[in-house]
Amino acid sequence: MTVPPEHAVVLSAILFGIGVSGVLARRNLLVMFMSVELMLNAAGLAFVAFARRHLAMPPASAGRDVLGAVAEGHGAAFLGAAVAAAEAAVGLAIVLLLYRTRADVDADKADLLRG
Repeated sequence: MTVPPEHAVVLSAILFGIGVSGVLARRNLLVMFMSVELMLNAAGLAFVAFARRHLAMPPASAGRDVLGAVAEGHGAAFLGAAVAAAEAAVGLAIVLLLYRTRADVDADKADLLRG
């Protein structure tokens, strides 16, 4: 049994919406970074779902193979995961620095890190 790509896209949209609401509603930096990670993973899921949809359709030209289109979707998802890892490393460093200086990870106090 396979999951249709439409279901994966709907799940991706729901996860992205949860991530947006988490960024907008919370002031805790850790929760905000987790919400951004959720949004990046939702975008990766959408890339893979659209690549899977390309696999189900016949190729438009004889020169372009279907597996190449799938590899492009997986490559985009892999690139998104790499960006998410870099964002997590930089974000965690900022959160640790904020916690060391203020003993709190409130986003409103993040402007206190200036010089």
